[in-house]
Amino acid sequence: MEVYLIFTDTKTNLGKLIKRFTKHPYSHVSISFSRDLSEVYSFGRKNIDNPFGGGFVKEDFRNQFFQRAQCAVFSCTVTEREYKLMKAYAQKVEANQEKYKYNFLGLFGVLFEKTIERESAFFCSQFVATIFHSGGHSIMNKKPSLISPKDIYSWDELTYTYSGTLKSYPYFMKERQAVANGKVMVCI
Repeated sequence: MEVYLIFTDTKTNLGKLIKRFTKHPYSHVSISFSRDLSEVYSFGRKNIDNPFGGGFVKEDFRNQFFQRAQCAVFSCTVTEREYKLMKAYAQKVEANQEKYKYNFLGLFGVLFEKTIERESAFFCSQFVATIFHSGGHSIMNKKPSLISPKDIYSWDELTYTYSGTLKSYPYFMKERQAVANGKVMVCI
C-alpha cells in the first residue's frame, strides 16, 4: 500500500525562516493516504489568513493558498497493517483535534538538537514521523520530535512522484478533466 508525503513551500514568513535554518527548499510536510491527495493531514495554520493559530489541519490543496505553492510529492510503500494503523492514528487526532496545539517550542528543539516534547502538540514533520511510528515504521531511527521536513525528504524509503506547483499535480488535472467531461473518476 502507498502513503504520500507532500513537501511544500508556500512562501510564508515562518516558512522562509524554517528554510533559512534548514537550507532546504521545502519548509512543510503533510501526509495523504490517497494518490489524489483528497485527504491531507498535517500540523500548521488552522486559518490560512492567521499564521499564529496553529494545530491539526486537514489541508485542502485545492485552496488558492496552496495552489501557488511549489511542492514535491513522494510515495512510501507500507504494509496493509502499517497503513491501517497509520490512518487510524491520523483519524484519531482529527476526531480530537481541539485537544492538539502547534509545537512552536519543538521547532527550536530541532534547531538545537534537543528534544522538546509537549503533550498533544506537534509541528508538521513531528506529526508525520509520529504517524509512521504509530504504524511501526520509524523514520531514520530518530525521535519524531527531532525530525525536520529535510530529514524526511532525504529518507531513502521514499519514491519520487512529482515536483512543481500543486496546481499542476497530475492527479488533480485528471480530476478536473473528468469533471469537465461530466464523468466521475476515482483515483486510486
